Amino acid sequence: MKGKKVLLTGGTGGLGLGVTPVVVAQGADVTIPYRQPQDVEKLKGIIVPADFARIHFVPANLEDEKSVEELISSMGKVDILIHLVGGFDMGKTHEYSFESWQKQFNLNLNTTFLTCKYSLRKMLEDGYGRIITIGSRAGLEPSGNLAAYSAAKAGVIALTKAIANETKGRNITANTIIPSIIDTPTNRQGMGSENADKWVKPESIGQVICFLVSDAGKDISGAVVPVYGNA
Repeated sequence: MKGKKVLLTGGTGGLGLGVTPVVVAQGADVTIPYRQPQDVEKLKGIIVPADFARIHFVPANLEDEKSVEELISSMGKVDILIHLVGGFDMGKTHEYSFESWQKQFNLNLNTTFLTCKYSLRKMLEDGYGRIITIGSRAGLEPSGNLAAYSAAKAGVIALTKAIANETKGRNITANTIIPSIIDTPTNRQGMGSENADKWVKPESIGQVICFLVSDAGKDISGAVVPVYGNA
């Protein structure tokens, strides 16, 4: 990944704090959009200064099309898109508000569509690209109280597979990683840490991402890659 231009969304989130150091350590030139200035501070201290110097932080709202278009236009080139942005919510279907339903789709599916749309335009122009999206085990195996989240993540999987089909023979790949429970501070706080040793470490997901976007993964596209740990 040395010298590659990477758009890494969600780079300061619970998953991103594990993935970002792994990606930057490969020599990539990384752009990370953020919403709040304090988000940038989260990465200081966990990334060596030489690697941190190759991160470009850009304020952006990924739920707004114009903001996404301006973000990607400012990069000039996008070799690799790693879209980590997403969010989890629960509720019984008959009690779940339409507003919450829309929030789940905006956060999980619509941000994926917008970042893929404009990154893909750059990739098609350059004749090269790697796209990684994050689905969820719930998108493949929906369960009760997860209707909105499961439906949105199923949409992420379908969108990514469609992109892979559209870009056959164009030196562009698109793959979805399907984690089970990820070992993040938020999940430990909400679910307890008794079984955290069985959960997937963000760093492990980072290693899978780096393989898929490397030359070694150039023949893999349209894959739905389970990363379940021991959960």
